[in-house]
Amino acid sequence: LIWATPNHGLPENTAVKQQQLPACRLQLSATGILSGFFATGVFCLGMGVILILSAKSSTEIEVFSFPYSLLTVCFFPIQGNVYMYYKLYGFYQNLHGYLLSRSNSQLLESLPRALLIPLSSCIQDVETCAPFSKSHDGTPIAPCGAIANSLFNDTIILSYKLNSSVHIQVPMLRSGITWWTDKYVKFRNPSSSNLSSAFAGEIRASGQCSHLFMELWFYVWGGFLNDDFIVWMRTAAFPTFKKLYRRLSRTQHFIEGLPAGNYSFNVSYNFPVTRFQGEKSVVLSTLTWSGGHSLFLGLAYTVTGAMTWLAAFSMMAVHLKLKGKRFSPDDKVKL
Repeated sequence: LIWATPNHGLPENTAVKQQQLPACRLQLSATGILSGFFATGVFCLGMGVILILSAKSSTEIEVFSFPYSLLTVCFFPIQGNVYMYYKLYGFYQNLHGYLLSRSNSQLLESLPRALLIPLSSCIQDVETCAPFSKSHDGTPIAPCGAIANSLFNDTIILSYKLNSSVHIQVPMLRSGITWWTDKYVKFRNPSSSNLSSAFAGEIRASGQCSHLFMELWFYVWGGFLNDDFIVWMRTAAFPTFKKLYRRLSRTQHFIEGLPAGNYSFNVSYNFPVTRFQGEKSVVLSTLTWSGGHSLFLGLAYTVTGAMTWLAAFSMMAVHLKLKGKRFSPDDKVKL
């Protein structure tokens, strides 16, 4: 016989089991909510104005290079560090098949070492690089893939007219144009100091890049650690994009930047844009603490701040209209 007690099966009468512990409850009020919205709006509007003014303070000059190979322009002085970009219109680097057409194990030396895979087999790892994986005779392509074999290979030389009879080439640096992680983490050459022997048995002439260009690319310009190649392999999200090509070496006549005067762009036309009905241009630009000449970030902050203030004023109007009124459960509120 089991005698039932009044507390049989109930939890103990403690603060924990009876859920009577003290807790902090957020007490929201109309004043606090409106203050938060207004403060957020002020911050976003202020940041937007600052970013727009910062972008406007930078200098950017764009010169369309196609279909011309020699362009002469005259512009005002550009003070400070000057960067040269190439800009493409209508080139879709964001296509899914294009993004996947590469071999990271071929480009990265530290990965096969960590996995104890021979370097020679990784150089020949081209299975994910279709349609640029192997040549017609079955020879692996290095670098393989659609991204590497559509490399932008125009040569752009900027000249300055010092006087009526003397033209000097503006000194531009190829180094220092890549992200640090790309240069020293994501791309590595084979450990052999002789690139010719390291890539023996591979073909390096494919796609739109000429055989001479690819030979220079390997033996003179650093192989997988070529700065132009690394910049190109970081794909763009939109069909219109610009990529860093060179940066000004501030020496001799260009210590303060680019002086005012006449300049000539000599472009070796190697990258055709008529195939994809696009355009290309050369951009000279300076940078500020917030980046380049793009207004996108500043406009995004400004629009966000304006929408936040609009929502705050709407809620404040409703609050003032209904303030002081008491409603029963059966009342219907008409706004």
